[in-house]
Amino acid sequence: MHCSVTLENMKRWVKMIRFIGGLCLVTLLGIAYISYLCHNSLCLAPERFSLSTRYSASASSSSSSSSRSEVPSSPTSTTKLVVGHASTVNIESVAFEEAYEMGFDITDRDVIVFLHIQKTGGTTFGRHLVRDLNLENPCNCPRKRKRCDCFRPNTINEQWLFSRYSTGWKCGLHADWTELTDCVEGALDEYEGLAKKRRYFFITVLRDPIHRYLSEFRHVQRGATWKSARHWCGGQEFTSLPHCYKGSNWTGVELDEFMNCSYNLAHNRQTRMLADLTLAGCYTGYNTTADQLERDRILLQSAKQNLASMAYFGLTEQQAVSQYIFERTFHLDFENNFDQANATLSAQAIAELTPAQIERVRQLNSLDEELLEFARQLLQERFQLLKRRDPHFRQNWLRMVHPLKSERIDGNSLV
Repeated sequence: MHCSVTLENMKRWVKMIRFIGGLCLVTLLGIAYISYLCHNSLCLAPERFSLSTRYSASASSSSSSSSRSEVPSSPTSTTKLVVGHASTVNIESVAFEEAYEMGFDITDRDVIVFLHIQKTGGTTFGRHLVRDLNLENPCNCPRKRKRCDCFRPNTINEQWLFSRYSTGWKCGLHADWTELTDCVEGALDEYEGLAKKRRYFFITVLRDPIHRYLSEFRHVQRGATWKSARHWCGGQEFTSLPHCYKGSNWTGVELDEFMNCSYNLAHNRQTRMLADLTLAGCYTGYNTTADQLERDRILLQSAKQNLASMAYFGLTEQQAVSQYIFERTFHLDFENNFDQANATLSAQAIAELTPAQIERVRQLNSLDEELLEFARQLLQERFQLLKRRDPHFRQNWLRMVHPLKSERIDGNSLV
């Protein structure tokens, strides 16, 4: 009798242990699944989802143009429409005026975030950032390694630069504004092993849309795809975007075929990569004609606002001005001047096109054309503002343009 009771108790304990073990297994699987869904720290605490009031677009001159007037001068928040409801991302982003007034503190919590748009000269600019800045503790760039260690002084893993050549593509290959603002803080928290608030100085480089588009076409023609890009937007990764080609790449594509693909992401790439895509439904229906005009208006308006909100941007066609603005904004000097690339190759490429093809390229990049015109005006406003505030302007400017014999150093007509 006693033995039967003991045997029965043992069976109960075995069942209980199995039950508890099953619960533990289910719990672990659930945690793993949630961690997968919450890629790049998108499921952090609720306070991450309110935008800092420092995220603002500031006008750097009292003069205004019709294109500038379309952009709010000091928006205190940016709302993202995600699956039908508003969502915001809380990162402290420093605008141009504040960057100039307060400077960039490499020893504290300031981080430069480089938004690298394809075929804008970003690779060269990115190398300038890691190799040419005159710093007390410059980036460490070991030979035979693509990336450099750009750590704050007296730290072993705190990054002051978030870019391809420092941290790598931690937010995805050629991450755009939508991806970077969602990802950068969580990516740095994970990299440094510590969750903390930072001040982000977003920067980018833009290029003439026709030259950039033809450069991307040639790059794709040689086999480039960027198919590993994440296209993260609104809390999800859009992995099923259609390709314009069959097979592994589009090698040998002709320009007309390249232009005729309606869902080619090369079209108006600069506007798309600078805009908050959640405002226009992310990539849902992006290649349809339904409400395309309204979608274009939203994306262009958002791209202008985000560009104006950035601490810095440069133009590939205006290297000396771009370098001067960077140095005066961040109070950091480059040891080597930016080179103004010869435009002969681009001119030759355009000369090979028919008038109809040139017009078609313009139409496909009409948003980028308007964005670049806005950028040119804004760049000149910032340049003139910094020039007026610089007591040693002639000396500083001469240092940059001396190798460029074609540029003048006197008067107001500098570019």
